[in-house]
Amino acid sequence: MSSRHVASSLISNSSHTTNNATKSVPLSKRLLFPTAPASSFDLPPLLLNPLIPPELNAELYDFIALALRAFVQPWWTKITRYDKEFLPIITEILTHAVRTLEERLANAHQKGDLAKLVFRDVPLVVTQHYRDFRIAQCKVNSSYAAGGALSFSALFHASQSHIAVKPDGEIDSDYVRFLVDHILKTCLPKQDWDPEPERVIVREIVVKIVVKDIFGKITQPWFIEKMILEQLMSIPSHVKPKDTLSHSNGLSLHTLIVFVLTLIQSISGACLALVYAYRQLVITIKEVNHHAGTTETHSTQVPVTNLPPPPPPLPDIDSVPVSRTPSEYSAPSVKHSVSSSSSNFLEPTPHSPSSDLTQPDLPPDYASYPLLVISEIFNMDARFASNAVMSTVGMATSQGVAGGWIDKLLPYLLTPYALSQRIPCSPPIDPTPEEQAETRQKLINFLDGNTLASLLLGPYPSDTISAALEPLENRECNFHLIMILLDSILGVLFPELFNGTG
Repeated sequence: MSSRHVASSLISNSSHTTNNATKSVPLSKRLLFPTAPASSFDLPPLLLNPLIPPELNAELYDFIALALRAFVQPWWTKITRYDKEFLPIITEILTHAVRTLEERLANAHQKGDLAKLVFRDVPLVVTQHYRDFRIAQCKVNSSYAAGGALSFSALFHASQSHIAVKPDGEIDSDYVRFLVDHILKTCLPKQDWDPEPERVIVREIVVKIVVKDIFGKITQPWFIEKMILEQLMSIPSHVKPKDTLSHSNGLSLHTLIVFVLTLIQSISGACLALVYAYRQLVITIKEVNHHAGTTETHSTQVPVTNLPPPPPPLPDIDSVPVSRTPSEYSAPSVKHSVSSSSSNFLEPTPHSPSSDLTQPDLPPDYASYPLLVISEIFNMDARFASNAVMSTVGMATSQGVAGGWIDKLLPYLLTPYALSQRIPCSPPIDPTPEEQAETRQKLINFLDGNTLASLLLGPYPSDTISAALEPLENRECNFHLIMILLDSILGVLFPELFNGTG
């Protein structure tokens, strides 16, 4: 009996060990790579950039696995329950598409187009959105609106007319279908792009997700306000701890010793913080300068293909056998005069296209555009104090000593090494109208009691924030903003779409 008991216990222990090993295998490994050995847990890299942290690679695989399990596996198992190759094939296609987008994003970053998009194009688009919204508000019930016959949405659409957005804010699916068709042609493998049924099915699924689900969600005013509030709440706030020590009225030796030791501790802590900040600043400056030098080297290695072809070589006149008179032998050689004239001909004039290539480019001045959009959103020009502060900051960052270095720092912040990891989360549930009003009220009252907010946003910061949220609370206007931003992003990643080469 004892031997049977020992054998049964060993079998149960081995089964528990096997079950624990199976349970410890991540979902992405079991679902996306079912034929891989269970002992190895290293997933193949989804992104090829070595600066990408491995945690982000694992999170992306988990996101793909959860999406396929939620939206593909339920209906595929009804067709066939024993086929385990469909999900791995989808994973291969997604890997190819993600790497293609990564390559285009890296090329745009090396050429500087990504920095121009983030720090110039997007702020300008948002600034124009706010200006057009406020101008349309002023035109309502005026002669510009045909005596009040035109609605606010029609006035705003007239100032920001887009081929894909109708006056009522509805998006034209054919425009999005054209964009998705080109993106799929670029990102999908050839064997998956050639079959027309597969291409059409994938395209229609993507168009439905983009138009109905994504655009239908991110254009909601409550979604934008909730996203802004979550970002503000994630900022750590340093609250000064309350002093729990009892302060005695008399000055004793014990109190003096505690005061001296506390002062020494504060000074040492401040010195350590300064040393750490100095070291981090030196490291950051070195990395920024190295990144700027690498980008400039890459930009100088790009061949110039728009130069005109060189002129044909002029013939050597002295080599032509002609008869000369004795007086002509004493004349100066024609070769020197022709060569001098040809050198004058080849020398570029100030208005020739080749001379423009040698002119230095103007500085990008990336810091001025974010300051411009902040000034427009919160209407900084309407108050003297905020206008003075923004003007001073603008001069310091654009024309001051720090202007050139900031133009190097901001593109560096877009590198994968400097970007913080963002874990995909589940989509938010549509809140009730009461919850939406509560979110807006929290966002409006977020800076109450802040002295700096009163200086920049006026004596009533809540009113300024409420006015800043109005251009984002109209869903029809948000569709215009989203489509223009989408065109700007695709113009950087897929420039052939808009320059006629695609």
